[in-house]
Amino acid sequence: MPLRLTPLHILGLIGFAFLLVAPFLLPLLGAKFWVNIIAEIMIWSLFAASVNLLLGYTGLLSFGQALYFGFGAYGVALGIDMFGWSFWPSAVFGVFVATACAVITGIFAARLTWHYFAIITVVFSLIFFFVAIGWKSVTGGDDGRPFTVPPVFKIGGIEFTMLDQTFQYYFIMAVVGACFYLMHVILKSPLGYTFIAVRENASRLSLIGYSPYLIRFISFVIAGAFAGVAGVLFALFARYVSAQYLFWTVSGEGVIWALVGGIGTLFGPALGAAFLIVVREELSIYWEHYLFVVGIIVILFVSFAPEGLMGLLTRTIERWSKKPTDHAAPEAETSAAPGEKAGGGS
Repeated sequence: MPLRLTPLHILGLIGFAFLLVAPFLLPLLGAKFWVNIIAEIMIWSLFAASVNLLLGYTGLLSFGQALYFGFGAYGVALGIDMFGWSFWPSAVFGVFVATACAVITGIFAARLTWHYFAIITVVFSLIFFFVAIGWKSVTGGDDGRPFTVPPVFKIGGIEFTMLDQTFQYYFIMAVVGACFYLMHVILKSPLGYTFIAVRENASRLSLIGYSPYLIRFISFVIAGAFAGVAGVLFALFARYVSAQYLFWTVSGEGVIWALVGGIGTLFGPALGAAFLIVVREELSIYWEHYLFVVGIIVILFVSFAPEGLMGLLTRTIERWSKKPTDHAAPEAETSAAPGEKAGGGS
């Protein structure tokens, strides 16, 4: 059966093609600075997607994703700077400690729902934030901890390093793309459908033999792992970690990006992150109070377009892609009616 490409698929392919050529195209247009901005957008898109996995699919509003983002960032930084490990052991360690933290906190948080869940995730985030602020010998506190990133690969005498902007861009793109594909596989699996089921009606799910607590816990841990990957990538990208990465306001940004982009969709959070970060970068050049405009945009979306950018885009495409024959049939019936009457009278 041939694959049918919808207009939304075509737009996605155009976006993917742009991402592929951006490191070469943007410098030609005098916008080399935007190569790093797009790389940052991809990292934050993954973070927003981890928020969406809980909010959009499992029905859990988390303000604690910054905790796993920060643990991932600190894990890779300490692995490199304190333990003296090479790139890959440090990166894996970062994801591991973020996931382990999600397991520990998830044991308690997954028992709760609604505002109780949101509150406990904020509490966990604040606890570890204040620990990081006070433990300056390890974390650097507010001042943070810079570090040098070792080579990613060594092939013969050639080194591939994150200091190379083009390699860094494609490395981030590959990791983020792999994570989104893995998330797609999970959400299309029976496990993914149980996430939606526990969001819709946990009581009915328990009646057919599933444990709502276990489903929420698994979703919580998976979301924490993806947030940890985003934290690892951002630390490698910035070559710096700070206790501020653990603060709940970072989680709040992820929630906003997911809401503006469209919760319950795979790529909606990526759209939201891209849109708001681009707005931030452009407005910050001309006005120091640019966050005021960003706040108005968020309020307008929440009030008048709760389906987000992805919902608006899908609706617009459906409206414009309607075939002319959809409107031609009623007109044909109307024009045929007088003829039928005439025929009947003759």
